Amino acid sequence: MAITFNESTVTAEPIGVGVGRQRLLTEARVPNSRIRLDRLSFAAHSVAPVEVGSGGVAWLQVLDGELRLDRAADGRSDALTDSNVVFLPPGFRGTLAAAGKAHVLYAEVPSASQMDPGLCDAGLGVRIIDWRREPVLDSQHDARRRIYLVTPKLFGTTAVKGEMIIYPPGTEAANHHHEGAEHFMYLISGSGTAHANEEPFRVQAGDVVWFADRERHYFISDGKKGEDMVFAEFFAPGEYKTVWAPGASVCTWVATGKDIAGNAPVRQIASHSSADKKSQADV
Repeated sequence: MAITFNESTVTAEPIGVGVGRQRLLTEARVPNSRIRLDRLSFAAHSVAPVEVGSGGVAWLQVLDGELRLDRAADGRSDALTDSNVVFLPPGFRGTLAAAGKAHVLYAEVPSASQMDPGLCDAGLGVRIIDWRREPVLDSQHDARRRIYLVTPKLFGTTAVKGEMIIYPPGTEAANHHHEGAEHFMYLISGSGTAHANEEPFRVQAGDVVWFADRERHYFISDGKKGEDMVFAEFFAPGEYKTVWAPGASVCTWVATGKDIAGNAPVRQIASHSSADKKSQADV
């Protein structure tokens, strides 16, 4: 059965003056998981250290607020907002500093080099995307929308893959499972019903839902208050097979040629099927 809980049930521990860390996915909570997930809370003018192991990768998504990422290796600084997702390569050292209150979703795969043997020799650096400028794809069979957050093209590794999925009110996806990867979802907004091996349970903003390899699942948004249900989901490793339940439609993602605001995106992605095990070159 899926492991699910709300972030509000996890006590924050201090990792610096004015910075709290909620350990969401841990070895104790999800035995044998290759993913570690934290939620960081920053008070105004607070700073937290960020370090990635020599064989791992990490990425962060700003949930709200404004921060600055400072890199120890070259002294560079990058301004971040809630439009940004950041990839951190093996061995990264630096800090995150907040101007005002801010919250960050921080994930790490400590054993990424085992899933992508060429990772440590790839010479990867910090990579920052603005997901609001990335192309939107529409589901051919329902009202869902997808924006890729972490892909081999964007971040240079097959160890992880991630995307943001938007469910308008009343949207239901097809029942399916994945082979070759575990994955988790973090609900950014909205609420609905999730199913894991046909067992239903409620989900809402702030929930973390973790699915094991081969666990069947799907979601239905309830659209309370007319709000979209939006979640970010991430897979480790980033290459896997998706299998649909008997009678379910194979999901095809149709290129819109637009970003989330309806403008021209920073790049183009062609329509493709989720039946593909590997990401297309343009994804």
